[in-house]
Amino acid sequence: MPFVALALLALGWEIVSMNRETWLTEAALRMEAALFHPLNKSLPKKWRVSCSWPSSRASGKGKAGTIGQCFDPSASSDETSEMLISMSQDEPLEVLAILAHEMIHAIEGIAAGHGPKFRKTALAIGLTGKMTETRPSDAFKRDVTPIIEKLGKYPHAALDINKRKKQGTRMVKMECNSCGYIARTTKTNITNYGPTICPCNHQPMEVK
Repeated sequence: MPFVALALLALGWEIVSMNRETWLTEAALRMEAALFHPLNKSLPKKWRVSCSWPSSRASGKGKAGTIGQCFDPSASSDETSEMLISMSQDEPLEVLAILAHEMIHAIEGIAAGHGPKFRKTALAIGLTGKMTETRPSDAFKRDVTPIIEKLGKYPHAALDINKRKKQGTRMVKMECNSCGYIARTTKTNITNYGPTICPCNHQPMEVK
């Protein structure tokens, strides 16, 4: 449990500049108070939330995309519930809806899955749709808008791993059979100029 952040909030302090994790932590604290406490529900004593790639299907695109994840405390070396928000997301309302979904997992327990307990809590806080892919309702938007206005813009820019610049030229590993010297070159260089010459033994190196 982030005691420092909670203490600052209790004292009425305002945070001027936040990184992603601080923003998410403050959002979780405020949603816990506004959405879950009225239901007599609270996050576990120890929890963390981070902006990261979930463990599978990280692109966050299409039906197969994982945009949030919650790990049971048993998976953590310090027995902390870990919530992850995908780096593919940066729109504040969507981020809070994903975070609320993962908070339910942390509160109800991973073993509950998306079953009756999860569904009851999700509907109560304004999440709707298929329980494995919940969406924010108008009521949820109404309830979290003050939180978004208080926290300001989510300090993150969405990443699309499908747009990563791919390596233009594949390098070929060359090795000297005599001394083990290793070098890398391109297939084009090998075709045009022949194999790389070992600087130690002055003999042609072989592709490995």
